[in-house]
Amino acid sequence: MQALDQFEEDDAGTVFRDVITLALCGFVAVVILLLPHIRPEAKQADAVGVAAPGNVMIEARWPDELDADVDLWVEAPGDVPVGYSNKSGVIFNLLRDDLGRNADPTKLNYEASYSRGIPPGEYAVNLHLYRNKAMVFPVPVTVVVSAKRPDGDNARQLLATTVQLDREGQELTVFRFKLTEAGELVGDSVHSLYKPLRSGRKS
Repeated sequence: MQALDQFEEDDAGTVFRDVITLALCGFVAVVILLLPHIRPEAKQADAVGVAAPGNVMIEARWPDELDADVDLWVEAPGDVPVGYSNKSGVIFNLLRDDLGRNADPTKLNYEASYSRGIPPGEYAVNLHLYRNKAMVFPVPVTVVVSAKRPDGDNARQLLATTVQLDREGQELTVFRFKLTEAGELVGDSVHSLYKPLRSGRKS
């Protein structure tokens, strides 16, 4: 009888040790899984310093509350115009063709083009008000041109302006400008002249 009691006490001790060991293993696993998430603010701070994806960045932004389809067109030296009907050339790629509220899960209105490299010469940036379902005029559009040196990490803003589009179908040249191979703006090279860049029809 005494031997049986001793066996029961040992069995209870073993179960207690197993439970404690499993709890400790679970705690260690939770700590290991949480380690990458302890300082998310540090990751966000690092993301701000991430290098821009292209060498020349051209962005167009118009009021989010307007259901308007504004098209950004860009042309690099010796390349074809890049816009909604031709989303890539040798130098530029259109990253986003914003249709206003049509097929858009967000309320943001913007388009952006990025280049691969900085060929020296003249660049052109046009805007085309394809459709304005909101029927609010004028449509103010802010255009920003930035460039990143081939040997640098941070983009520098070169040009910025806000233009007014007064009617559907209107297209205007926001900028014509020249860049050097180093991404420097050539002095006195900035002009605003009307010259359509787009080609093709949007469905």
